[in-house]
Amino acid sequence: MNDFAEDDSRKRLRTIWITGAGGLIGNYLVQTAKHFAPDFKVVGLTRSDLDLLDFPSVRQRFHKEKPQAVIHCAAMSQSPACQKQPALARQVNVGVTALLAELSADIPFVFFSTDLVFDGRKGDYVETDEVNPLSIYAETKVAAEKIVMANPKHTIVRTSLNGGISPSGNRGFNEQLRNAFRSDETVTLFTDEFRSPIPASATTRAVWELIGKNLAGLFHIAGGEKLSRWQIGKLIAGRCLELNPKLKPESLVNYHGAPRSPDTSLNCAKVQAHLSFALPGLSEWLSHCPEPAF
Repeated sequence: MNDFAEDDSRKRLRTIWITGAGGLIGNYLVQTAKHFAPDFKVVGLTRSDLDLLDFPSVRQRFHKEKPQAVIHCAAMSQSPACQKQPALARQVNVGVTALLAELSADIPFVFFSTDLVFDGRKGDYVETDEVNPLSIYAETKVAAEKIVMANPKHTIVRTSLNGGISPSGNRGFNEQLRNAFRSDETVTLFTDEFRSPIPASATTRAVWELIGKNLAGLFHIAGGEKLSRWQIGKLIAGRCLELNPKLKPESLVNYHGAPRSPDTSLNCAKVQAHLSFALPGLSEWLSHCPEPAF
């Protein structure tokens, strides 16, 4: 009898799609769903599971599975690649988002955006501050945000640098630095470019809590500590001494290249008021983080 009751309960689980399940945040969402969202049947979609650029296939699968919620993490997120292929970046970051938002018109839809929608002139940005993207990547995120915000049931999460362990081993900012150290590269980092780094585990926990409370709208979810790229690198290097890390400080004053936002630190007071835990800064995360989780 209990077995039948358990099977019946499983049938009643609501289906939730998580795109970009092979990435850092998407993978954490899939892995933590049983703990934070036990009422959902999670369908983690990687590129091999479903080509999001194949719109007819996406529509067909959506109508077949009828998910009751969607978390859209998939994106073309490397800024240099977006600069080189702007048309593809717009297709992936704007076109796919528009399709999924349309299909999810009557259900909760969570879209991941970035702190880079701001030009970085002031820092400590709140949700109502005016956006001013400086890169193709950021432009595509701003365009996608406008589409998502048109639906009052939908949610936008702007986040910063996320750290942790990804399936590919190169998605977290900490992984990227460690890989550079392993390759004996000298990593140049700006002392006057600031972000709000956060562990992906905290980002995903916050998102699950928002979903659990049926909260829609625009939220900043980032670390509780504003750090320069140089400070971030020093903290990560301190956990990689066996790799003999090499860091070089530099200033944006001497930088020549694609535009960079000097201070996109995020003010997360709005979302913090709804969370059961404090969003950690990088220093706190590292101090409590066992080596395998780093």
